[in-house]
Amino acid sequence: MKLVVAIALSLYACLSWAQPQPFPSRNITLVVPFPPGGSTDAIARIMAERMRVTLGQTVVVENVGGAGGSIAVGRVARAAPDGYTIDIGQWDTHVANGVVYPLAYDLQKDFEPVGLLSINPQLILGRKTLPAEDLKGLVAWMKANPGKTNFANQNAAAQTSAVLLQQLTGTSVLLVPYKGAGPAMQDLIAGHIDLLVVQAAAALPQVRAGAIKAFANMSPVRSAVVPDVPTADEGGVKGLYVSGWFGFFAPKGTPKDVVAKLNASMVQALADPAVQKRFADLGLDIASREQQSPEGLAAFHKAEIDKWWPIIKAAGIKAE
Repeated sequence: MKLVVAIALSLYACLSWAQPQPFPSRNITLVVPFPPGGSTDAIARIMAERMRVTLGQTVVVENVGGAGGSIAVGRVARAAPDGYTIDIGQWDTHVANGVVYPLAYDLQKDFEPVGLLSINPQLILGRKTLPAEDLKGLVAWMKANPGKTNFANQNAAAQTSAVLLQQLTGTSVLLVPYKGAGPAMQDLIAGHIDLLVVQAAAALPQVRAGAIKAFANMSPVRSAVVPDVPTADEGGVKGLYVSGWFGFFAPKGTPKDVVAKLNASMVQALADPAVQKRFADLGLDIASREQQSPEGLAAFHKAEIDKWWPIIKAAGIKAE
């Protein structure tokens, strides 16, 4: 009898072990495609801290830099599609890199969108000694001085912004290469360059101090972060939309119920007033509730690729 009971218990234990565990039953890895310290890393850590509460498991942030973020995104593309490895993507990693780098994965086919986190308003900034006071005046000044406008080129987003600005206004600029937004901002403040496009958070202190001019927010609507800066539409340049953004992606084939759990945890985090304040402090507008869904991010992501890939290809932008 004891032998029968022992065998039964052993079989029960084996069957119980063989049953799939409900998601999540262990730590989740959130891959950040850049070194620690940047805005992408900051957002990832804010979300990881809050999502741990609803998921009941630790969300481990792992920084994997290199090749403009393509190394990290490639790792996620090859990861097991079980929800335990996801990445925080943005314009560079999930749009521009599809043209700029020869990727071993497909940005549209090899990922499951989880949800859009935020929109990162971009500002057109100018040195304070520019004679223009608004976007209309800036365009007029640029047309009066063809080919003489120095435009900082610190990354692919800046270069494509310059291309779009020229296309929409019939102006021309001289691209000045920089290794980062920090040095470019210093030269803008010093008056060594004319124009710079960067995220609002990086420019607010200098704008408020009067060290530089903010000509436009390159978004369809005004930002809650910079409500006093008019949109490009309001400034007379229709369609000059260039926004950074952050979103969560999982490997292709991740079960829908797992994606749904990740999304629900993300949505709850974004609804937390404490998280909202931290986003605002970083100069980020939280995505609309519709955009926070997997379908919302999928549509947004496709629209970004459809818009930007032809522009990037036409400009001949490649990794240096």
